[in-house]
Amino acid sequence: MEIQQTNLLLVYTLDQWDPFGVGPGNYDTEIADSVQAVHDLDDQLKLAGKIQSIYEFSFEEVIPLENCKEISGRLLEIKNNGSCSM
Repeated sequence: MEIQQTNLLLVYTLDQWDPFGVGPGNYDTEIADSVQAVHDLDDQLKLAGKIQSIYEFSFEEVIPLENCKEISGRLLEIKNNGSCSM
């Protein structure tokens, strides 16, 4: 999978996640920052903490770390599957 395809799948996955129930399409900044974090980090717990802080900064509300850990696992799986098929 090319990096562009991987990024599109990461964006789609994060957009569908909708942790605050505001509907898909309302997290553009957070998604961009989270996709960058996926490329920077390989540790699921560190990525979960980063995602939690990104969304908390924008929405001034904390997403439970367990929820962030779940999405970070999916995102890392997408990233790792993308890099393995080259």
